[in-house]
Amino acid sequence: MRRVIRPHLLLFLVILSFFPFSKSVDGDEYSETQNPAVLPQVTDLIHKEISNLTTVLIKDMSSMLNFCIKNVEEDLNGAFDYTDNMDFITNCIKKTKGDVTRRLCTAAEIQFYFSSLFSKGIKTGHVKVNKNCNLKSWVEGCEPGWGCFANPDQEFDLQDSNYMPIRTRDCQPCCEGFFCPKGLACMIRSYCPLATLNKSTGVCDPYNYQIPPGKSNHSCGTADIWADVGSSSDIFCSPGSYCPNTLTKVSCSEGHYCRKGSTTQITCFKLTTCNPNTSNQNIHGYGVMLFVALSLLLLIIYNFSDQVISTKERRQAKSREAAAKHVRETAQARERWKAAKEGAKKGGWQKQLTRTFSRAKSQKRAEQQASNASKSTDPELPPPQSNVSEQASKGSKEKKKEPGDLTKMLHSIEDDDHKSNEGFDLNIGGKNVKKQAPKGGKQQLHSQSQIFKYAYGQIEKEKAQQNKNLTFSGVISMATDHDIRTRPMIEIHFKDLTLTLKRNNKHLLRCVTGKLSPGRVSAVMGPSGAGKTTFLSALTGKTAAGCAVTGLILVNGKNEPIQAYRKIIGYVPQDDIVHGNLTVEENLRFSARCRLSADLPKPDKVLVIERVIESLGLQAVRDSLVGTVEKRGISGGQKKRVNVGLEMVMEPSLLILDEPTTGLDSSSSQLLLRALRREALEGVNICMVLHQPSSTLFKMFDDLILLAKGGLVAYLGPVKKLEEYFSSIGINVPDRVNPPDHLIDILEGIEKPASVTREQLPVCWMLHNGYPVPADMLDLTEGLSIASGSNPNTSGGGAGDQSFVTDMPEDSKSSVSKSKDLSNRTTPGILRQYRYFLGRVLKQRLREGQMQAVDLMILLLAGACLGILVKVTDETLDSTGYTFTVIAVSLLSMIAALRTYSLDKLEYKRETEAGISSLAHFLAKDTIDMFNVIIKPVAYLSMFYFFNNPRSSFQDNYVILMCLVYCVTGIAYVLAIAVAPSLAQLWAALVPVVLTLIANQGKDSTVQKYFGKFCYTKWALEAFVITNAERYSGVWLLTRCRSLESGGYSLNDSSLCLIVLVVYGVVARIVAFIILVTR
Repeated sequence: MRRVIRPHLLLFLVILSFFPFSKSVDGDEYSETQNPAVLPQVTDLIHKEISNLTTVLIKDMSSMLNFCIKNVEEDLNGAFDYTDNMDFITNCIKKTKGDVTRRLCTAAEIQFYFSSLFSKGIKTGHVKVNKNCNLKSWVEGCEPGWGCFANPDQEFDLQDSNYMPIRTRDCQPCCEGFFCPKGLACMIRSYCPLATLNKSTGVCDPYNYQIPPGKSNHSCGTADIWADVGSSSDIFCSPGSYCPNTLTKVSCSEGHYCRKGSTTQITCFKLTTCNPNTSNQNIHGYGVMLFVALSLLLLIIYNFSDQVISTKERRQAKSREAAAKHVRETAQARERWKAAKEGAKKGGWQKQLTRTFSRAKSQKRAEQQASNASKSTDPELPPPQSNVSEQASKGSKEKKKEPGDLTKMLHSIEDDDHKSNEGFDLNIGGKNVKKQAPKGGKQQLHSQSQIFKYAYGQIEKEKAQQNKNLTFSGVISMATDHDIRTRPMIEIHFKDLTLTLKRNNKHLLRCVTGKLSPGRVSAVMGPSGAGKTTFLSALTGKTAAGCAVTGLILVNGKNEPIQAYRKIIGYVPQDDIVHGNLTVEENLRFSARCRLSADLPKPDKVLVIERVIESLGLQAVRDSLVGTVEKRGISGGQKKRVNVGLEMVMEPSLLILDEPTTGLDSSSSQLLLRALRREALEGVNICMVLHQPSSTLFKMFDDLILLAKGGLVAYLGPVKKLEEYFSSIGINVPDRVNPPDHLIDILEGIEKPASVTREQLPVCWMLHNGYPVPADMLDLTEGLSIASGSNPNTSGGGAGDQSFVTDMPEDSKSSVSKSKDLSNRTTPGILRQYRYFLGRVLKQRLREGQMQAVDLMILLLAGACLGILVKVTDETLDSTGYTFTVIAVSLLSMIAALRTYSLDKLEYKRETEAGISSLAHFLAKDTIDMFNVIIKPVAYLSMFYFFNNPRSSFQDNYVILMCLVYCVTGIAYVLAIAVAPSLAQLWAALVPVVLTLIANQGKDSTVQKYFGKFCYTKWALEAFVITNAERYSGVWLLTRCRSLESGGYSLNDSSLCLIVLVVYGVVARIVAFIILVTR
């Protein structure tokens, strides 16, 4: 622990140690001879002799004052370089009659003075009684500002730390450059001008001691105590002047400035104004110029921050449009060529070619044909009057003749069909997609143009396949195409699935039994509060805390956790959870990159994205921002389709959708269902919740799960057998009425059938399938005569309709698999996802450039205001200005950093549940936030430093502020993740203020003692004070030591403070990440 010392004592020791004291052999030679020639030799001799005393005291001072003095000799010599200027010794020799060294304090007297100050207290300035000054002996030298010679009969060494000589002879005022403490009767080296008597007050100014009464020959000496600037600022060299030694005071010249206590004048910066006698340079001009420059830069960022992204998007859009146009034109040309070949087989091929390629004719071809017609000897082209059969006959006879130019052109088109690397061949609807890949594999497609040509070629092929039969049955017939790529199958069995609230045992879902089969589209319907979303959540393991799930859920016939397949399971939430500051394509691309197989070639990933955009009808808005509540983007229906597309692009095997058609019109809903039907053809198991679809939309589903109030099943089976089942229990759907509308009205109680009540419908289904009826529902079976075993799932129909067979697989009793991942899909690793996240977050921040510019502008204004209003105070080493700096920078940086996680919590939750790396997400955001860590200190200091002009350097302040911003950014992460946004903002405003108040309590405060080291503000403030204190030396040593000692700071802890701030920032980030992944 640091020892508490009095600032006066510390400075006394420093000064004493700095004053060379030596034995006086010839020290009185000048006083005896008054020979000016010997004065320099005597001065040099005395200086050399007493210099040895410094080494004796440096050791003690280094151990006792190490917290405020790093290098004792350097600090002392830096303020009083008496090696170069010893005029104060020369002047003292001239005024002293005798050996000057016999008036100087020995090492023992200096140590005695220090111990006296330590025990008595810094405010008194008195020493303990001693052999020279006590009640029995009080000579004039014991008075303040006076000293006496040591008696001549004593021989002593100034370096002797044990002997205190007797001083009773020839008492005189202290020489300038020394001070004489009251009660010590010797001189100690310091900057102490001679005092003058104030006749009106009788006080020796500026030291405030009085001449002893009754002693008319007693005059004012020098100082009686070494004081800091707070106790006596008059002993410091005044502002606007510098004092090269203890006797000289020089006014600052023009172009220079001199702070208070300066020993040299400092040259002003260029472009600054420094008049004579200036205490500080006026660098406000630099601040104004920086303010204007940064303001212009921020205005540019504010208005053009997203232009970089927009330019890249336009360039990519041109490449994409060019590729699409090329593919369409190629497809059309091949269709025309195909028609031409068919026409040639039927005869009249020349007319057919002329009609087919009429739009491609040019003046050049006309001229070429005219030229060829004029050559009668040309055997390559037939006469215009010849018909097709004659030309074919002549061609067969003249085998040695070369083909004509037109024939070459037609053959070249046909040859291109087999050489094309655009994924689209002449035979529209070709079987094997892999055959469409370019030579050398899809990895050979590097440019955007090549990749887009490949993707659009495949899409045109798929369109051509569908155009063979535009009816819905024709599209379904595509399922017989064995070359369509299928995905891993996921079949879900569930039996007696029940979900109960733990607090009141209320059933949200009850006794649900059935299965979801691959390749089929199932609809979950029912009245509000029937548990439709709860059913999907229970299937996917997304139930909320406080709910108990019972029953059996099997995946592919095995009792395995559904979360083990999350990489190939898509879940579309009811709310449109999409990044509003990204475009439609950027949202889809990021989902595809992170969730598709890592070894899937880039062209295929682009193909998947383009296919989804095409199937969902998002081509027109693909480059539009999705938009947020504050900033309008695409329409609600388009946003809903983007919400679905985020899951479609990852090619799931099981796709769960919660009300995907809500907010969509009829045509958009059919477009979405057709896209989902196309997904089902690839073996995808699709289940969705929706409310009362149209009759056309309803018929596009394969199966229906109809839930009643309380989460009970009213029907679970094929759509086409729905009316048959309900007719069997006495409920007939009226003509021209949509079946789901009528049935939901019954379940709501709007329609009341005569045969059964709405409460009996779930019981009818249980009896119909032979399921056990819960005991509390047995009373509902009265009056029901439904034969069991007539399940529509098992009676009649083809095998394709049996999607809800209730028999469980043979291995359904197998234990739950302990495997963490059973999806057999290797998604990109953390590093690749980190790269993807980095690109996404960077785009988001660029689009939020206006907000970033506002943050920096507020910092600029805060720096300017504090720099102007908070003046530099030398007494406290400018700790006040730095206190406000810590509060302002912490508060503004913390509130701004809250946006990093407060605005996209839902998006993060969705991505994490889908298997995207949380670590990559966290590291990417933190990496982008390092920009703020670097630039925000510059923004603040560019104003504060040039308006406040502290003694510490810009670089030192910048490093501290950078560590501070890094620390508070980590704390902001914790607040943003742990609490709601409104509470996070409140905490972000309170934490810096409260912790700064604790840090300013002082080292003796109980709060500071127990909590100070845990406050980041304490370390930041200490770093600022230490950095500034290092600029105070010489006469400021006592002020420096007093300020550091009162705050419990140490000059040696500057690096420690920065390390602690960085460590706090790292720890805060670790805590934030733990909260992020555990919430």
